[in-house]
Amino acid sequence: MKYLLSFCALFALAACHSYKTLPGTKVESHWKVREIPASPQQRGGDPEAGFAFIGGGSYIGSGVPYDFFKKKMAGNPDTVLQREGINANVAYAASVFEAANGEKVVSGNCFTCHAGRIEGEIVPGLGNSFSEYENNLAPFAKFLRIAMDLKYNKQSSEWQAFDDFSRYFRKMAPYIQTNQPGANPAFRLAEACMMHRKPDDLTYTKEPNYEMMDYTIATDVPPLWHVKKKNALYYNGIGRGDFTKLLFQASVLGIPDSTQARQAINGFKDVLAWLEELDPPAYPGPVDQALAAKGQALFEEHCSKCHGTYGESESYPNKLVSLSLVKTDPMYANYAYNSGIVDWYNSSWFAQTWPRSYFEPNLGYVAPPLDGIWATAPYLHNGSVPTVDALLNSSSRPAVWKRSGNSQDYDHHALGWNYKVPDNSKGDWVFDTSLPGYSNKGHYFGDKLTDDERYAVIEYLKTL
Repeated sequence: MKYLLSFCALFALAACHSYKTLPGTKVESHWKVREIPASPQQRGGDPEAGFAFIGGGSYIGSGVPYDFFKKKMAGNPDTVLQREGINANVAYAASVFEAANGEKVVSGNCFTCHAGRIEGEIVPGLGNSFSEYENNLAPFAKFLRIAMDLKYNKQSSEWQAFDDFSRYFRKMAPYIQTNQPGANPAFRLAEACMMHRKPDDLTYTKEPNYEMMDYTIATDVPPLWHVKKKNALYYNGIGRGDFTKLLFQASVLGIPDSTQARQAINGFKDVLAWLEELDPPAYPGPVDQALAAKGQALFEEHCSKCHGTYGESESYPNKLVSLSLVKTDPMYANYAYNSGIVDWYNSSWFAQTWPRSYFEPNLGYVAPPLDGIWATAPYLHNGSVPTVDALLNSSSRPAVWKRSGNSQDYDHHALGWNYKVPDNSKGDWVFDTSLPGYSNKGHYFGDKLTDDERYAVIEYLKTL
């Protein structure tokens, strides 16, 4: 069961403990704030079909034969997505589907990372802040290969349905081990898989297209209900153009080539339609409406220029804020700016065929929408701040903090996770902000608020 859980967690995707190739800090000084322009998107999809596609579609392309895991997966009814058929008794984070040759295979699905727990409930579309990638998956990749050798002939249809998945799983496994709990290495997963795909047709190539640094940088997972407001995807706004291809990218874990990729992105037109209708969960506790009204006035005075307005006059400005202005940890933005995946992607099938998507890296971070912010702790792009209260009061941010790992252990006053300051930086669910890429510095805009003003703003944020 341990290996099965690791397998379900791999899709979303401790550092290798070698910091020798960390990129240097670069601070862009030529601009402060940029507005991200909109791109044409594919509309008219079916939201219900999109939800079903995420939970059971064949967009991964290949996987482990279902018979291999059938007994271990039995007795895990899907009470979250409430799927029917063969997936009715499969945990929500995994899917059984037909590979191109007709074999039933199993792999992780989008909800591995994009269904999160809050106050004891699993919410599809909420980022999973309880994912654990601190274990090395390379031994499991080797175990799968050996076990398949023992069970199936390499000429069998089962092996053929497994082969593409196995290749990319082995290549990416060494690059996604993190050194922080809850941090998600999705960018590294895509980077490692694309490193071994030919750009024109996405077929496998043994020789890498570019190099990757030794250190694994990971992020918090943003909620999917923000997609409908955004003109670009990812924390640094690097993902531009057609969203169906951008949302589909993790499929490079198992698709054999661009022909199957073309078939898979058709389903993501429906996924985009589902995201257009996806709303955040309502705050479950009482709200002091008079205090929230005061907070709204403060928010609109101090915060709305970047994070938008809400209610009847709702708007979102899609602003990219430079590293020199926001001052949050620059490593993720710098890493993506310098990664070989950028040139690869912009010369690849993704950018060179219709509908076009492309990468445009910038040394800054997108000021996100704040719908459902109460449910999306921890905060900042790297998940280094446990509560909204600490986000708005930088002097109170803990350098090392420990949460229980229980989604019901929630602080309604500070709006975020209850936490303790441990004696050291070791142990389960301990977040260490001194590690490269995980600083809790920056976003000092709330420091100008008084305590009373800050809690008024927090009360208002509960209503979004």
